[in-house]
Amino acid sequence: MKHILPAERRGFTLIELLVVIGILAVLLAITLIAINPARQFASANNTKRSSDVNAILNAIDQYAADNKGRLPAGIPDTTAGAAVIGNGTGQVDICAGIVTTYIAALPVDPLTNNGTPVTDCTAAYNTNYTVVRSTTDNRVTVAAPAAELPPTVISVTR
Repeated sequence: MKHILPAERRGFTLIELLVVIGILAVLLAITLIAINPARQFASANNTKRSSDVNAILNAIDQYAADNKGRLPAGIPDTTAGAAVIGNGTGQVDICAGIVTTYIAALPVDPLTNNGTPVTDCTAAYNTNYTVVRSTTDNRVTVAAPAAELPPTVISVTR
């Protein structure tokens, strides 16, 4: 007995569907590897850190220029080591000296306190950025020690 096949076949076979799904999975994997969203977010955070470090250092430089070379009070020298900019124990509180006069708001690390800049210097804050002054040439270094990609520390010295 012969089986008569209909003139029009409807639908796809299981093999055809599996081949298409396999091809789509490979294309998706290649796309995700190329885009790598986690690395993109880390790179964006590091770019913000670099910008923040420069903004803080510019504000400190402008403060020093207006105050005959004096730096904001509390910036430690290299013998004591770098200190975090904040108003907690062991931190350097430079907010009142530079905010609104030399910088609109004190930048905060993107992963600290949701990256919300500090505008109220009387409230508790921690920028997660560090500052130190060289004892030999009075140069100031501001750094972002929480960088997510190499280099592991973003710093600028002026």
